[in-house]
Amino acid sequence: MCRWLAYCGSPIALEKLLYEPEHSLIDQSLHARYGKETVNGDGFGVGYYGDGGLPPAVFKDTKPAWGDRNLRELARHVRSPLFMAHVRASSGTAIQQTNCHPFRYGPWLWMHNGAISEFGRVKRDLVMAIAPDLFPAIEGSTDSEVMFYLALTLGLPEDPPGAVERMAGLVERTGRRHDVEHPLQMSLATSNGERLRSFRYSSDRRSRSLFHSGNTQTLRHLHPEVFESVELSDDAGIVVSEPLRDLPGLWLEVPESTYTVVEPGVFEMHAFSPAAPE
Repeated sequence: MCRWLAYCGSPIALEKLLYEPEHSLIDQSLHARYGKETVNGDGFGVGYYGDGGLPPAVFKDTKPAWGDRNLRELARHVRSPLFMAHVRASSGTAIQQTNCHPFRYGPWLWMHNGAISEFGRVKRDLVMAIAPDLFPAIEGSTDSEVMFYLALTLGLPEDPPGAVERMAGLVERTGRRHDVEHPLQMSLATSNGERLRSFRYSSDRRSRSLFHSGNTQTLRHLHPEVFESVELSDDAGIVVSEPLRDLPGLWLEVPESTYTVVEPGVFEMHAFSPAAPE
């Protein structure tokens, strides 16, 4: 449906991961290997954090990522310690800039691959569960953005893993009330600029692919040719929808029903289980 990557570590140019690997995200926008669709050409977006405590910058467009000259220019010059990038294959909603990922609210970024099944049937109930003060900030029409604002409603700033668990539980409970057998399919990433979290879960336990980069110091030793032109610190972490290079041991699959936490010097994996809010 979509392909994405997220990076946390010492500042690097965006192009180091968007363009330079042999199976970069830009290559995946045309030649995805793990996704449901080979081509992800229904728009793109990048979100990145800089200095000074400002909210993250977001650049999006509805054009395919592989032919956008502005994205290539920006990726060459922008350096960031934490960024996300997403290439979109629409699951039915309009191809418009406000439907491109990542989505932003305050310091938070959010991007998603997957779908809320039978979204048209459950959309009203889910949208009505979003906090009234957050509702005006919704700009697009995707299920992914609804998931983001449900998570914000359910405590994302205070308890990110718990908020995503409650969001997933609410989506599942609502879907099943409408006789949807498998309501949710998601691999998503979110960040407030301090740490990066990713989640892999689906109601039918057949989640979209998700991989992490393992220990960068070990990878430098095992595969020096991979990192020769990529200025990664030893504590850097990358999470991707599918591997950026086909090398044994380089990319480790995130298990089913798991969430990860990446920040400088830290990589953790924890069990994920939806829990519908009261």
